[in-house]
Amino acid sequence: MLKTERLSKHHDRKRFDCGSDALNSYLKKTARQHIDKGIAKTFVIVDDTRPGDILGFFTLVFCEVSAKDLPSKFAKKYPRKVPAAKLARLAVASARQRRGLGTEMMISAMRRILSVSENIGIIGFFVDAENEDAKGYYEQFGFIPLPNDPLKLFLPMATLHEAYAGFSTIPSVS
Repeated sequence: MLKTERLSKHHDRKRFDCGSDALNSYLKKTARQHIDKGIAKTFVIVDDTRPGDILGFFTLVFCEVSAKDLPSKFAKKYPRKVPAAKLARLAVASARQRRGLGTEMMISAMRRILSVSENIGIIGFFVDAENEDAKGYYEQFGFIPLPNDPLKLFLPMATLHEAYAGFSTIPSVS
């Protein structure tokens, strides 16, 4: 059975390969340091039959966004700077890509952001898409491109609630 948990020392980071040198390097060299320093939280998806093997990971951070960068229907509602959550990284091991693990991790990330939003004010969830394909992937969850940079995407809290409600009913992948 698959489960998502916070990255820890018992996870085998050295063997993870998603096909992206930058993402592999972050997981292997930086993710644990960022956790220890309180900069970011990285979560891994593992199979409980081999709990040390990382099948995928995602990293969440808080960020501050300039309201002028938001789509105009949102920008006019907020002060100059607003707090938000950000999906800083998301990667699936090459051997497990295109099997639903990305969606599984997005659902987990959304659940965590919703939980945080009950205690800390945030306007939504942001992500920087690496390319047009990644942009299309995030748009299926309701993310919308920012006007001045269409590879930077925003998921308002109301849409996040709706997306999570819709996607969280999907059975977990195996």
